[in-house]
Amino acid sequence: MGKKINVAIAGVGNCASALIQGIQYYNSNSSQKDSIGLTSFNLGGYEPGDINFVAAFDIAESKVGKDLSEAIFAPPNNALRIVDVPSFGIKVQKGGVLDGAGSHFSEVVKVSDEFEVNVEKILKDANVDILINYLPVGSKKASHYYAEKCLEAGVCFINAIPVFISSNPEWYNRFGDKNIPCAGDDVMSQVGATVVHKTLAKLWVDRGVSVDETYQLNIGGDMDFYNMLDEDRLEDKRVSKTSAVKAMIPYDIPMRIGPSDYVNFLQNDKVCYIYMKGRFFGKVPIELDLKLRVPDAYNSSGVMIDAIRGAKIAMDRGVSGPLESISAYCFKHPPIQMSYSEAKSNFMDFIGGKRER
Repeated sequence: MGKKINVAIAGVGNCASALIQGIQYYNSNSSQKDSIGLTSFNLGGYEPGDINFVAAFDIAESKVGKDLSEAIFAPPNNALRIVDVPSFGIKVQKGGVLDGAGSHFSEVVKVSDEFEVNVEKILKDANVDILINYLPVGSKKASHYYAEKCLEAGVCFINAIPVFISSNPEWYNRFGDKNIPCAGDDVMSQVGATVVHKTLAKLWVDRGVSVDETYQLNIGGDMDFYNMLDEDRLEDKRVSKTSAVKAMIPYDIPMRIGPSDYVNFLQNDKVCYIYMKGRFFGKVPIELDLKLRVPDAYNSSGVMIDAIRGAKIAMDRGVSGPLESISAYCFKHPPIQMSYSEAKSNFMDFIGGKRER
């Protein structure tokens, strides 16, 4: 088993910033084995400090050409700074633009004038094990571009955004045919809107409550929410979030789930409102109103650290194609939807070698 996990990032936004800072935090506290926010400090022989960033791609002028340790704090990033990050000696390079810059994105982010690099060559030269797709929501063509580069370079693809690749048979069969693993799609936060909503929905159904209708509304103040003001970039995001909750309710009901608006002063905070209405004993009505507020980028970082380590374990074992248990545990739109408890049980069984994938 290789000790280091060589990782490349496509899209050096708030989520990349939180992930990199988080790994630095856990690495600097390794003597304490601080596992808050992680499934386990040591997962299948890998610790957070074993994740080694070796390449990064972006298109923003404010980030391209900078050391990765500087780029994660460059505007328009606004994730909370929790730790100092030493220089990586790795410069962010310009990847393919394609549809990575939407109309709202382009209002505040200037695309770098640098030449686009040969992504496949860089992945090979840096001996990358895993590429994480952190591109802006709606970057379908750009996500396909990086997935293709992973197929060409023999690199595992972890898809953190709502473009359907790891859950799309056309794509995951291609990874399987090349003996390369993939996981995704659309990373699920540790305690976020989707996991809370799907858990509540499963609880109501399991407790004999008839769910009549539900909605989930989300607002935030970072570039992710600003970018999602482009309504045509939201289709897969709505499908991803809705499918996760819908899979917990075995009948059709009126349901509306998805991002709702951009509020700039919220910065990287995300506010979620969940409403559920139903009937329990004697058809007596029951209603639930819930508000959840979290720093958004950090809410998925621990999950991504688990996904990276799980994917490397799969690579060590020669497992290829869609990683079903990792995807169900860590992502909103996996190949196979499961309740949270089932997904975690299957994930831990996979790590322990009791499940094939």
